[in-house]
Amino acid sequence: MGAPEPQFITVGSGETTRKIAYLAQPAAREGDSGLLWLTGLKSDMVSTKAEALAAWTAARGLGFTRFDYSGHGRSEGRFEDATISDWLEESAAVFALTRGPQILVGSSTGAHVALLLLRRLIEAAPEKARRVRGLVLIAPAWDLTELMWEQLSAEARRAIVETGQWIRPSPYDPAGYPITKRFIDDGRRHLIRDSRFDLGCPVLVLQGAEDRDVPISHARALASVLLGGWVRMTEVADGEHRLSRPKDLAQLYALIEQLL
Repeated sequence: MGAPEPQFITVGSGETTRKIAYLAQPAAREGDSGLLWLTGLKSDMVSTKAEALAAWTAARGLGFTRFDYSGHGRSEGRFEDATISDWLEESAAVFALTRGPQILVGSSTGAHVALLLLRRLIEAAPEKARRVRGLVLIAPAWDLTELMWEQLSAEARRAIVETGQWIRPSPYDPAGYPITKRFIDDGRRHLIRDSRFDLGCPVLVLQGAEDRDVPISHARALASVLLGGWVRMTEVADGEHRLSRPKDLAQLYALIEQLL
């Protein structure tokens, strides 16, 4: 079977208008819970974890909504032109398509976007924020741009400042990832570590101890950044960044079931 054909929603206005691809699997019964999947950097909505979640939710009659950020997958735009602001705007637009209680499930970059999305909803639309039953975060790269910046070499930082861009090598993409100064600067507008807030719902974290992209110390620190004592960690001793093995997925499903 090939990948399902997406639908599209238009986000932005004027020169920033772009079509965002999404897939929406409705809940079996009106009012039942659903999941909103927020993908990782340079991933897409038909990744291993996304497809596994699609099958798992379908078997349980749960809704499942997923989308590609601009510059990813089937959505419009170039990766090097996109920012955290863009992806946050897109996630809010896709969330508005959902119905009933929702669980935000974010992987790596998607975990950061999930946190920002709920913070935005709490501030701007509290009645919509109340539809969020909780967050399940996989290898949460919260404050993504600062995490990136801290991991960069002096040469890489210099290239970004002086030329506006640096290509970050990646084991997942032989072409690497272009990291732009615009992306870093925009991300600094969305930091959570200096503006601690209470999400008002459980935040369940699945983290691999062997993760080199998001160190376990970074994931653990989220508990001291968010208020309310909502963060609970599940650590996988031999887990790496992707956490896509069957045993990892089983732990992911168990965390989601805690919120259903």
